[in-house]
Order: sequence, then structure tokens, then C-alpha cells
Amino acid sequence: MLVSAAVCPHPPILVPAVAGEAAPELDTLRAACDEAVRRLTGRQAGPGGRPSAGTQGYRPVDALVVVGGAPGTRSYGPDANATLRPYGLDWTIPDEPKDGAEELPLSLTIGRWLLERHDADLGARYESVAFDASPEECVSLGRRLAESADRVALLVMGDGSACRSEKAPGYLDGRARPYDEVVARALGDADAAALAALDPGLSQELRAAGRAAWQVLAGAVGEGGFTAALLADEAPYGVGYFVAAWSQTGYGC
Repeated sequence: MLVSAAVCPHPPILVPAVAGEAAPELDTLRAACDEAVRRLTGRQAGPGGRPSAGTQGYRPVDALVVVGGAPGTRSYGPDANATLRPYGLDWTIPDEPKDGAEELPLSLTIGRWLLERHDADLGARYESVAFDASPEECVSLGRRLAESADRVALLVMGDGSACRSEKAPGYLDGRARPYDEVVARALGDADAAALAALDPGLSQELRAAGRAAWQVLAGAVGEGGFTAALLADEAPYGVGYFVAAWSQTGYGC
């Protein structure tokens, strides 16, 4: 059963060492991600996202699952490694991957980076969902993940449209802002039905990399009631970035 979820974007420039001099431009977004992960894991964030003194560690969940878009849908084993070397940063977790170990896709790599900032990665599972997976496939995956343990927490990684300005990766598309507004409203209202109803064709045209992952979240909700907080809604480079925290009603954040 899903008891909590955090939604975060996954641009590599979220990592300050990758962004370089532009890192301060995403300070607010990064802080929102830290807060969402803190609520998910129960950690009290200190400076730089590290746990502060007196932290009580994990919330009482049985499974922490990171979900993000990738070319294909699959589960990753415990030996999978996260690396930012393709983006110019010599950062790999674990430091010495086992021979033949698979690499996590970007969305899951940034998810692991966020968890590492809070020393909260131990025991996390990693699941990718195909960018072009149908809504039905995504919802079905979400249900399976929610049913995998008594108390499940999801860290859902996904970007919004990439067509919010002329300098955006997908150039300016007038449909992008209304699309992102629908997503932001759904994330802020814990509206699983609205997420499940996102159109795959339109999402692809607008380069919304998070559509499939958000629909996995929609499937994981089930019949339970959730409270939500939209912690960030930004588009600094013409790409929609959202951060949200969901908690099952009565479970608390």
C-alpha cells in the first residue's frame, strides 16, 4: 500500500557540480527537492541537504522505490550503479561498481543522488518505466509497486514539458504552459485521475519526460485518500520542473 510519495524533476544540472556557475539558478528548486525527500524519508535536512543532528532516520515504511522514465520498463538489481560521468562529473555510486554492473538511467540516477544527499538510499529499489508506455501499463505498474509491501514510499522522477520558451529544447509551443498547469494542479491536489488522464501523444509532442512516471504514481494511489503539497513549479530553461509531496491521509509528512 502506498503511504507517501515525492515527485521531483531529473535534469543533470540539478547537481551543483554539473551546473557549475549556473548552480545558484536552481537553488530554490534543489531546496524543494530536499524538502520533498525529507518528508518522504522522515529525515530532518541540514545545510546542503545533509541530515541534521537528532534525525530519527527512516519513516516506518517497508519499501522505498524510485521510479523514473527510461527507454524501457524494467527493474534494476542491487548491483546497479548511478553515474554522472556522461555529464562531466566524476561521481559514481558505488565508487567501485562490480564488473558487469548495469547503470541506472538518468532519471533514476538523479533520484539516487537526491537520496544520497540525505543518506537515505539504503534499501531503495529502482524501477524504470518506458517513456512511451501506455497509461494502462503505467497504472498497472503503479498498482504492482503499491502492492509489493504493506507500506510503500515512492520517489517519482519526471520533468514537465520542454517547450515553454523559444530557447527550450523543444522550442516554444503554446500548448506547453496549459499542459504544465494541468500537471501542477494535479500534483498539488493529489489528483491521481488527472495524472492518469494525461495524453501520451501530446506529452510526447511537448517532450514531457515525466508523463509515464506520474501515471505510475496515479496507479499506486489506489482507493486511498492523499494530502499533497506542491513545493515547486518552475520553468527556468523552458522546461517544466515540479516538486510535490504526497502523504496518505492520516499518515502525516
